[in-house]
Amino acid sequence: MTATHHPRRSGPEPDPADPAGDAGHTDHPPRVGFFTDTSICIGCKACEVACKEWNAIPEDGLTLTGMSYDNTQSLGASTWRHVAFIEQAPQQTPSQQPPSGPPTPDGRTELALTAQKPPAAPAPDGRTELRWLMSSDVCKHCTHAACLDVCPTGSLFRTEFGTVVVQEDICNGCGYCVPACPYGVIEQRRHDGRAFKCTLCYDRLGAGQEPACAKACPTDSIQFGPLDELRERAALRVGQLHEAGVTDARLYGHDPEDGVGGDGAFFLLLDKPEVYGLPPDPIVTTRDLPAMWKHAGAAALSLVGGLALAFVTSAPNTWRKAER
Repeated sequence: MTATHHPRRSGPEPDPADPAGDAGHTDHPPRVGFFTDTSICIGCKACEVACKEWNAIPEDGLTLTGMSYDNTQSLGASTWRHVAFIEQAPQQTPSQQPPSGPPTPDGRTELALTAQKPPAAPAPDGRTELRWLMSSDVCKHCTHAACLDVCPTGSLFRTEFGTVVVQEDICNGCGYCVPACPYGVIEQRRHDGRAFKCTLCYDRLGAGQEPACAKACPTDSIQFGPLDELRERAALRVGQLHEAGVTDARLYGHDPEDGVGGDGAFFLLLDKPEVYGLPPDPIVTTRDLPAMWKHAGAAALSLVGGLALAFVTSAPNTWRKAER
């Protein structure tokens, strides 16, 4: 995929409502993104398969971890959509220990006593049953994208839809974008070192189609559309869940005032972000770069000024010695 790189404007902070305009796009369409409602995700992984098929992403391992039914484990260079399986069980109290010696008067054996365990204690949220949390994770397409800031070749660019895309034919494999991402999304492929991540199906968007993952989702857990509309829809959905008694339902990545200026892909979660492997308070890692360069420049000017002053004050003495 090849596209024109539009340099970011210098000066004021980017406009969270118009990152595409900040990148130099004019007369562009509304910003689009994903709203992932994890409360209706069934873990079918249709989104993973559709993503791999459309984008011709190579297979990345079929070995179960032993800790989950999930075989892809996390987002990476060859996994642009990842459905996490999170098993939550209520707390268990210690089981009764069978007495030693002969059977009890009621005839029960030690085996029967061992099988009779007290009921499980409620989980901290009051649950007494096991539950699965399933969530289809993806690149967040941040408003303030640190990967864009550190890319030296322009391989990463902001599209007219407000999304962030990697041009694999321009990437030089420097890897600067990998530690810059506060979500740990972007990764380099081992065989060639180039970085890859979700493009939000940029080629499909240009043809007026929705991304492959959203198209394939059978429950509409992954919803695609203009970001403003998705945020309104998500707020209504949270209200519905709260009225139904699901008080832990919350939105993640929807707030334009957060540390990354809001995400282009945000989520409805049923527990804390940490449970899903998401940072609770993500901050763009290049936030302090302007201040750091400013301080470095001031320090350099001070050093040059000090050297110049030392030269000026020492020069007369040197001239007097030379005259003698």
